[in-house]
Amino acid sequence: MDAAKEKKVKVKKSSKNSMKVEFEGQLSTWERFKIKVLSLTFWKDILLKICLYVFLIGIAYIVIYPFISKVSSSFMSADDFVDATVLYIPKNPTLDTYKAIITDNDYFTALLNTFILSFSTAIIQMFITCLVGYGFAKFKFRGNGLLFLFVILTMIVPNETLHLAMFMKFRYFDIGFEFGEGIKIGLFNLLGGGVFEWLDILDFTSVQLTNTYWPFIILSICGVGFKNGLYIFLFRQFFRGVPDELEESAYIDGAGTFKTFLRVILPLSTAMLVTVFVFAFSWQWTDNYYVNVFFTTSGPYTLKDIITVPSSLDTSYAGENMYVAAIRNTCGILIMMPLVIMYAFLQKYLVQGIERSGIVG
Repeated sequence: MDAAKEKKVKVKKSSKNSMKVEFEGQLSTWERFKIKVLSLTFWKDILLKICLYVFLIGIAYIVIYPFISKVSSSFMSADDFVDATVLYIPKNPTLDTYKAIITDNDYFTALLNTFILSFSTAIIQMFITCLVGYGFAKFKFRGNGLLFLFVILTMIVPNETLHLAMFMKFRYFDIGFEFGEGIKIGLFNLLGGGVFEWLDILDFTSVQLTNTYWPFIILSICGVGFKNGLYIFLFRQFFRGVPDELEESAYIDGAGTFKTFLRVILPLSTAMLVTVFVFAFSWQWTDNYYVNVFFTTSGPYTLKDIITVPSSLDTSYAGENMYVAAIRNTCGILIMMPLVIMYAFLQKYLVQGIERSGIVG
């Protein structure tokens, strides 16, 4: 009976549609146009689209306007900042600001240093957090939940609470051993007071790792680098969605744990690996906190050191404040530009990785 009723309904709908087509076919083009335009549904759709486009244009303006104004001011000459007729388009466009920043502030040296630091830490963090996240997702052991809680705490605890401890650890770096009754002996202290002193080769009690890349490398290798808690969480969520049957098939074929991880799991994780690499590279590229902690002397160590007014630019005139602000904005543009280029090529993998991590709906 139900099938017969559904068939009758379909016949009625098809007959109504055919009657509607035949009726519209008998009308002229102008009459069909008037019927469509004068309908309430048509104007509702038009009003909704207008509201949607106005909203999107407003959001785009709010987001893009600061960037456009900074790019425009970077090409302005010193006279344009005191000219009341100049608003967004420079009257005397020039590249003097870019040239001064590149030459006087050692831009390319800072760029190379920042690239080496960001690339090396991003590669290490990508593989270390991938391995840790895989362990949390696929291996059941006692204390799994407690250890993962500590990982979440690294995302919650403010970095400022560890500022002094991290600085002192790498300023006087030593691998310590603790015995009973609070007795502590450092490895470098032991060697410095023993073998090296006896050989008269070197006398030291600790190693100073500040003003080098080693603090960043060591933290990344240990899985406690910048934002590593977030990366571990992303990989854990991703690997929980990988079917266990893939690993079981590899185990049946005779593959071990690490071989399965390298041959089966990693090839499936390309999008997630690229996502974490982009995050790690970008955040290390723009990091100021850890860089200020571990680099204590002056020098073009990273791109943060170029955010100064070049000595060749004369800012002592009526528009000094606006001119100095434009110079600093130009420094920001030069810092940000490599990230924009990288994102243009990797945005497809970035979106795929975020979707597959299970964070978004």
